[in-house]
Amino acid sequence: MIVVPAGVKVHLALGHTDMRKGLDGLATLIQEHLKKDPFSGHLFVFRGKNASLLKILFWDGTGLCLFTKRMDHGQFMWPRLAEPGGSVALSPAQLAMLIEGIDWRAPERFWRPMLAG
Repeated sequence: MIVVPAGVKVHLALGHTDMRKGLDGLATLIQEHLKKDPFSGHLFVFRGKNASLLKILFWDGTGLCLFTKRMDHGQFMWPRLAEPGGSVALSPAQLAMLIEGIDWRAPERFWRPMLAG
């Protein structure tokens, strides 16, 4: 589980990414295509072409960290490509749902009664 500290943003890279890229390749992609600072402390989320592999890159203050998850069944939910090289901001709760394989774009909400009795 990744705990996102207050003030840290989550950037979801649109489209798919070559998952052969490691720390340096993803950091370069963040700088050149997303036009963001990979050393800002924010989280940058990437998805592979078949939607079963996810990578999250972040700077912890002393070095780059890479979190990777592969889904054995199902796929990670991703927005449709709006603009090449773009990103979408996620809340920490949406990131948690994404990592668990839940459709974070439209989570099922349960009805709650307004009054008791």
